[in-house]
Amino acid sequence: MANHRVHAVVITSSHAERPEGVVSDLDVLSALAAGAQPTAAQAAATEPLTVSGEATLQTAAQLMSEHGVSHLIIVDAAGGYPVGVLSSLDIAAAYAGA
Repeated sequence: MANHRVHAVVITSSHAERPEGVVSDLDVLSALAAGAQPTAAQAAATEPLTVSGEATLQTAAQLMSEHGVSHLIIVDAAGGYPVGVLSSLDIAAAYAGA
């Protein structure tokens, strides 16, 4: 995550590419601070919350606020497969540039 400058990654199972969780940089730090060395799936403190790529930023922000999360998994409309991650910082940057 540090090498690619990302703050969250989507966890999928090996047999289905549907999202099963999100691991954030804070999840990793919390696990390491506790002395644990969990797998990515074990460190995922955030349940997978998805939104269509066609959703508005306002809809995404509302969903984040309602669920107390800072990342949403963007899924394709056809199969529900993850195609990206939207963060609260992405939304803030979009509004700052508007």
